[in-house]
Amino acid sequence: MSNPTNPANPSGGTPGALPEKPHSDPSKGLIIGIVVIVLAIIVGLVVFFTTRKPKAAATTTVTIGVTDESQPYWAKLKELAAKENITVQTKNFASYTEVNPALRQKQLDLNQFQHLLYLANYNVQNNDNIVPLGGSMIVPLGLYSKKHTSVDQIPQGGEIAIPNDPTNEARALLVLQAAGLLKLNGGGTALSTPADIDQANSKVKVTPVDAAQTAASLPSVDGSIVNNSFAADAKLDPSKALYKDDPNSAAAEPYINVFAVRKDDLNNPTYKRVVELYHEKAVADLVVSGSNGTAVIVENKSQADLQAILDKLETQIKEKK
Repeated sequence: MSNPTNPANPSGGTPGALPEKPHSDPSKGLIIGIVVIVLAIIVGLVVFFTTRKPKAAATTTVTIGVTDESQPYWAKLKELAAKENITVQTKNFASYTEVNPALRQKQLDLNQFQHLLYLANYNVQNNDNIVPLGGSMIVPLGLYSKKHTSVDQIPQGGEIAIPNDPTNEARALLVLQAAGLLKLNGGGTALSTPADIDQANSKVKVTPVDAAQTAASLPSVDGSIVNNSFAADAKLDPSKALYKDDPNSAAAEPYINVFAVRKDDLNNPTYKRVVELYHEKAVADLVVSGSNGTAVIVENKSQADLQAILDKLETQIKEKK
């Protein structure tokens, strides 16, 4: 009888060996695991950095005391400062006498309204030490006339009206001296008064009046020294001034307007940056146009230069007291 056929071996021979199971490679599994973990970390980081909100840059607020807040250049300065995360706030004052005390009392960080002679008088009178941080502008002081079109036409013995406040009175005398209309004893200073006029060698006589009346006096005098703001109010054309002082001269240095700061804050980098922004063309152009084209931006005086002028003025004031 024949042997039955083995299903696993249809030929009926010796059953064949079962095929071997493939061997697993431990190192391959480890590599795959590492790759999966790395990919998971990368995906997690991508999601984290693309979905989280960026942290806002810190903003610094700087408060400046001014007397002309409505001038367009302040809005432009604020705009430029905001792009550098500096919030500039202006606080307007109706009276000059309030601004320096507000700075001293830390109601302000800076102020910008005064020239160096005004600051020197304030420091001496109040035993304070507010200092210039940087220059802003200087506005030439002009001689106007309704009767004459040149300085040469002003007659011997002619009458010139000048502001009677000490600061502008001295400057007016220096302007008239520079114009060749009078002579001051010793050459004059930023503290000169009409008593210092060398009458024998002067062509004109001066009549001190309230600064607000200098323009109104024009019809009755040969000429008048008129501050820029009062000239603008009276619609006087600055280009028609018979004479004005040179903003680059040594005699004009006391009248450089400045950003002022408490001495302890002199090296504050944010405050320095605000002064730099004032000198940007977009701001400076508005300063000049706002002054009817008369303002000259102060570019050539360092903080040390301004401090030296202030120190000299304070010494002169103390010696004259």
